[in-house]
Amino acid sequence: MSALKKQISDAMKAAMRAKDKETLGVVRLILAELKRIEVDERIELDDARVLATLDKMSKQRRDSISQFEEAGRNDLADSERQELEVIKTFLPQPLTDEEIAAIIDAAVASTGASGMQDMGKLMAEIKPQLQGRADMGTVSKLVKSRLAG
Repeated sequence: MSALKKQISDAMKAAMRAKDKETLGVVRLILAELKRIEVDERIELDDARVLATLDKMSKQRRDSISQFEEAGRNDLADSERQELEVIKTFLPQPLTDEEIAAIIDAAVASTGASGMQDMGKLMAEIKPQLQGRADMGTVSKLVKSRLAG
């Protein structure tokens, strides 16, 4: 079992002891998604894959929040915000814009990327370093502006 998955299991046990129904529900949702992936793909998840799954779940919550707010359903948006906060507790500390820019610059130097045709190669180099620590949509925009300019 990966260290991150064990941390999530321990959080479930702690939420059960504390009788924290909201946190317990979200943690069970996370564990169910991890288990689904393991069963579907017949693999044991490592920390990188667990992190990618958590990152995907947090992105889904952010998208839902914006859609619920546009529809005027603040009650549902608040519920999604609470879920997002629980998911964030398992993600590493987010990087600052300066740190992201430094990683992009280092990747450009190491890959020799010079134009938009090198975007895929550059993103493949950057993604493992930033997974769960930065919004990849924002990173993609920064990479595009770096390669264009």
